[in-house]
Amino acid sequence: MKIICVGRNYIDHINELSNQKLDEPVVFLKSDTSILLKGFPFVIPEFSNDVHHEVEVLIKINKVGKYISPKFAHKYYNQIGLGIDFTARDVQAKLKAKGLPWEISKSFDGATVLGDFVDKEQFSDLQNLSFQLSKNGEVVQSGNTQDMLWKIDELISYVSQYFTLKIGDIIFTGTPAGVAKVNSGDELEGFLEDKKMFGIKVL
Repeated sequence: MKIICVGRNYIDHINELSNQKLDEPVVFLKSDTSILLKGFPFVIPEFSNDVHHEVEVLIKINKVGKYISPKFAHKYYNQIGLGIDFTARDVQAKLKAKGLPWEISKSFDGATVLGDFVDKEQFSDLQNLSFQLSKNGEVVQSGNTQDMLWKIDELISYVSQYFTLKIGDIIFTGTPAGVAKVNSGDELEGFLEDKKMFGIKVL
């Protein structure tokens, strides 16, 4: 199982981090050991003082594919989910400044939250899905898939040029603006349309 993440897919998030808009998606991988076990809290790692939440729409692959055409990409998934890509922003910034890989800031144990998955047929338009993250009852991130720079099918096609997609692989499709630090005691809840997809506590 691979966890494939896409960065810089929402222009407002690109702007809030003062990043450069690129001509192709930013792609990185997270390890399966980074998945936070169901029912467990997220524990802030001792090596970071600035862990940020990044809520994202998820796609679960259900068919093996390589060099997938965008027009056929819809055949390779039937479930949509919501999750969090926790990021040790201070660690990431130090590594990026040195031109070094920054997997440890994204793929440490517990850094990947996988919420529930639902049948994509529940939604009339996958390119107009609203999603939110609330922290302690207040909405802190709010996005819509219509604002993606690269749409779901385009991402599947792009990623499959480099990685053979296998059943069970998960694609994180990018986060909107509003990423911010989490603190011990925070309660995080994610919603896709009006459906609650996850709820976790931060320790």
